Amino acid sequence: MSALAVEIRDKTYPARAGKSAQAALTDLRFAVPDGQFVCLVGPSGCGKTTLLNLIGGLDSDYDGSVGFDADRAGHDRRPGFMFQSPRLMPWLTVRQNVELVAGTAAERERGRDLLAHMGLSEVLDAYPGALSGGMQRRVALARAFAIAPRLLLLDEPFVSLDQPIAERLRALLLDLWQARPTTVLFVTHDVREALSLADRILFLSATPGRLVHDLPVALPRPRHIDDPAVEAERRRLLAARPGLLAGLGDVLDGAPAGQRSAGPLARTHRPTPPS
Repeated sequence: MSALAVEIRDKTYPARAGKSAQAALTDLRFAVPDGQFVCLVGPSGCGKTTLLNLIGGLDSDYDGSVGFDADRAGHDRRPGFMFQSPRLMPWLTVRQNVELVAGTAAERERGRDLLAHMGLSEVLDAYPGALSGGMQRRVALARAFAIAPRLLLLDEPFVSLDQPIAERLRALLLDLWQARPTTVLFVTHDVREALSLADRILFLSATPGRLVHDLPVALPRPRHIDDPAVEAERRRLLAARPGLLAGLGDVLDGAPAGQRSAGPLARTHRPTPPS
């Protein structure tokens, strides 16, 4: 059963300020089973962040649909988000930043438990400016999981961190995902990071983004970004498909027809007609 079914027929940013209209995504279709960890990889500007915004409901101006299956007990319909920057409110404490998304006492308690699990109990009343970059990312990760989302969207969340800190956060993310299963879409430019995290990797073409390769990852868990098996798989993949990271490859027709149905909770959009 698919937790998520995506069909983006067209996403185009309109012309403005002397610039012509820009097609960001076209004919992009895929389905994600419940609980699967999927990484999205593609060249800069191919529409990966745009895709997360469409799936997460932050942008409704597109032609297509994003659908979810029926709700699972104990999971919030709202997606959890983690962006390239932590996006913490500087005037709120660590505790308050996590409670910002919590609508119930259970979610607030879950948020406090997550912060404790991440070793942040001593800084609950500290403000983000007093925290290191890695600690701020841990707060953002706790906030994303606090609502027990059915879908977790992460946009290169560890991109600017030193390697040891980034690897610690990857391990923490996997620990949380395995303890609190949810469907994950994780954007990255790093194939080794994708191979170390994902059950499956979706490779996008250059702009406008389309699906060019759908790779199941069969490497056994646990995995580490520096594992020889991860590097060997990366080399094998790029030797077989040398243009993949440039967005070159055979355009795929998305998921099988039976998995494309958006279902009863689908959001369907059409382009806004010109005024």
